[in-house]
Amino acid sequence: MFQLSLKSARVNAGMTTKEVAERVGVHHQTIGKYEKDSSDISVSLLNELSELYQIPVDYIFLGKEYDLIRTIELKRKKEVV
Repeated sequence: MFQLSLKSARVNAGMTTKEVAERVGVHHQTIGKYEKDSSDISVSLLNELSELYQIPVDYIFLGKEYDLIRTIELKRKKEVV
């Protein structure tokens, strides 16, 4: 199963952080914060974002952005070998 960062999901939905923030009722800096580290996002906000971005919650990576990048890089290295 693949996973997307919250930022990737937002960009794929064609929205800015300000647009998302207005739709879910939080400050745009809060959206930016969770895009960098979603490990402590509330379940209710996660569900709202999932619905807004039209992707299942299971497809959203929860954690620090650099952990997702590191995981992807490791998978690519294994594929090359």
